[in-house]
Amino acid sequence: MFHVKHSVHGRGIAVAVEWMVEWMAQTDAASVDEAERRSEHMPRKLRDAVVVITGASSGIGRATALECARRGATVVVAARRTAPLEALALECGHVSGRALAAPTDVTDEQAMRELARVALETFGRIDVWVNDAAVLSMGRFEETPAEVFRGVIETNVFGVVHGARAALPVFYEQGSGVLINISSIDAQLGQPYMSAYTASKHAIRGLGISLRQEAKLAGAKDVHICTVLPATIDTPFFQHAANYSGRAVRAMPPVYMAERVARTIARLAEHPKREELVGSMGYQLTLLRMLAPGLAERMMARQSDMMQLAPDQPAAPTDGNVFVPVPEGDGVSGGWKQPAGKKAGIVAATAGVVATAPALAAWLWFQRRQPPKLSRTARAARAAQPIRSLWQRVAA
Repeated sequence: MFHVKHSVHGRGIAVAVEWMVEWMAQTDAASVDEAERRSEHMPRKLRDAVVVITGASSGIGRATALECARRGATVVVAARRTAPLEALALECGHVSGRALAAPTDVTDEQAMRELARVALETFGRIDVWVNDAAVLSMGRFEETPAEVFRGVIETNVFGVVHGARAALPVFYEQGSGVLINISSIDAQLGQPYMSAYTASKHAIRGLGISLRQEAKLAGAKDVHICTVLPATIDTPFFQHAANYSGRAVRAMPPVYMAERVARTIARLAEHPKREELVGSMGYQLTLLRMLAPGLAERMMARQSDMMQLAPDQPAAPTDGNVFVPVPEGDGVSGGWKQPAGKKAGIVAATAGVVATAPALAAWLWFQRRQPPKLSRTARAARAAQPIRSLWQRVAA
């Protein structure tokens, strides 16, 4: 456990961190309250909505489809793998009554427009569109093949662009709709060995900001663009990754369940807000970056090098699922949430302490640089000092 001494500086740090966390919570609550006030203009609740989800054959996309179906939504699930997609649609259909599988490659803009057309023709409208499809490449920037780097950008960035181009015209025509783009906590800070992925997630966040501004200028008050920034999530994503690092890829702790992200997406569908982090580590890293950006980058570099790539497990180069989908890993979980052995649990706990300690140290440094606070009497005495000095010179 991290202890802070009961000193003036220690109390100042504790109060500052407590205030910052409380302020973040109040800001989120205020955003949700405002979203709830705006949601009265939404055409229907999620139980009556038509939801399109890309990247739905596994992980967050699959969890989101199941969550929306449980809440009564009609779901249209899209991904490259046909078999797991059809199985998912069947499962969702048993829950909500209406579901459709639409095998789609998000890098193909025409295919994405066709996805929107099929959803409209089948169900009459689209209320929510979730851009979740993503791929990952691990390895040093200069050692990652250019075509793999480009492939990550094609899926992660242009997949979202194509989805937005397919969904937004429908939303503007309807007068309402919610576009939800899945970015990452990496859009706040970044990680080594994931240059293409990190760049893509920054791009998604920036795109969301621009699209929100355009919707505002267009007067489309009921067209919402939301960005979700998850921390490390337990999905098959890491097993599917391209890898040129020479070391086995693993999920960096702490790891959160995909269902947590799915619940966030479902909530945003009914109560949109601009951005939402998923996982407490995301809030810690955001706070750390605000207080000490240099420390944040150095900490993330060391933590990623130690925990994201296994130091004692060599791995052969592979392009993973960047170009062609892989058959394995069609569930929600990737098996990362249950660490094997006590040591992995200690590593996960240490990650949180490592992220928090520099923030506290930064606040301590900041507090020590501030002049001590004076009492009201002391402030009055200081203000009167020039007059007292003048009087003393006159009297002499």
